[in-house]
Amino acid sequence: MSGAIRNQKNILAKLKIESLNKMQEEAHAAIHSNSSTVLLSPTGTGKTLAFLLPVVAQLNPKCTNIQALILVPSRELAIQIEQVIREMGSGYKANAFYGGRGFTKDRIDLNHPPAILIGTPGRIADHLRRDTFVTDNISTIVLDEFDKSLEVGFEADMRDIIDNLPNLSKRILTSATEKVQIPEFVGINNPAYVDYLDHQTSQLSIKTVVSPDKDKLQTLLNIICFKGDKPGIVFCNFRDTIQQVSDFLNEHGIAHGCFYGTMEQQDRERALIKFRNSSHQLLLSTDLAARGIDVPELDFIIHYELPPKEHEFTHRNGRTARMNSQGTAYIIKWEKESLPPFLANYPEEYIHQADVPYGSLWSTLFISGGRKDKISKGDIAGILYKQGNLTNDQIGVIELKTDCAFVAVHSTEIDRLVKTLNNVRLKNKKVRVYQI
Repeated sequence: MSGAIRNQKNILAKLKIESLNKMQEEAHAAIHSNSSTVLLSPTGTGKTLAFLLPVVAQLNPKCTNIQALILVPSRELAIQIEQVIREMGSGYKANAFYGGRGFTKDRIDLNHPPAILIGTPGRIADHLRRDTFVTDNISTIVLDEFDKSLEVGFEADMRDIIDNLPNLSKRILTSATEKVQIPEFVGINNPAYVDYLDHQTSQLSIKTVVSPDKDKLQTLLNIICFKGDKPGIVFCNFRDTIQQVSDFLNEHGIAHGCFYGTMEQQDRERALIKFRNSSHQLLLSTDLAARGIDVPELDFIIHYELPPKEHEFTHRNGRTARMNSQGTAYIIKWEKESLPPFLANYPEEYIHQADVPYGSLWSTLFISGGRKDKISKGDIAGILYKQGNLTNDQIGVIELKTDCAFVAVHSTEIDRLVKTLNNVRLKNKKVRVYQI
């Protein structure tokens, strides 16, 4: 068995993945054998691992500078990819740079440059203008969710970045959209295409729910109550709408999180953490959550406000019925509203009010210590068992960050745990513990 194959098997074992899917296998072969690769595959099919495995395999362990650059359209996607690389346990350092993160933190990370740098085009272009890192050893560039980066106005930054990478030998583009226009500045020539957009067996059910009221709020509540405690996303077009819906759901005792572009980065991250660990089963979001974020398998999504374009409808729907699982997309239509052609052919139905679902079984603890304090998930679980007197089934998802951690625990235990564990010592560090 070659070293590369053995290393890949070790990585998959650490990720608890038995084998690659067909798309990942084909992408791995294409990226390994070609200087330019375009990878097209639906959201949730494993594109991140598909390009990371060959990127990691070609890194030079003796090089002390950045060797691969991954550009992404959002902070959340940058953080997600960084986390996946950490979980791969390849031994190579990776860092994520993005707007809203302190520039001083970036400089500290660059004291020992990562082998893989992930970032939003705006932040990476800023670094290049300041000449904060060496580009001579960057041989691979990945433009992940490339079409989204163009949509949100990163073309000029991406052009500047690529113009300042003199030794690129491998270019990788990914997208979940079929109609990808690749500008000349990317430098793609005769790329290998790995196209799996039509390979997924969709088990998505799309339904139009008729609302007698123009504001659709009661109809939205009916659907949420009908779905019970199943996880889902409610998509809105504007921040103000999210606030209106959030106020309405709060009045009716429906726990939820909110997620949109102008939120503080910390609030955005915590909203996703609580959604991932089931403290919240419902997320209100703009199209920011339509792709490029790490969330669990969803039972449903709701189009509370109609998407203005067909590709946005497709990306929203891609958050459910992923990897051949089942899911439902609900279109809420006011009874006097005209739908655009791409929404007009789905069956209409009414959903009547059901009982409000009970609150979540889980709540989230914040712990002010993380990886830099040599704290592990095992250390956190240990203190919850020993000093918190929790049983195994009372501890949920543990997310360990650089300087903090988040833990899902049974909601019935949350107040007692805060009183018991706040200011306790964890790996010789006194940590603050509180509910978020």
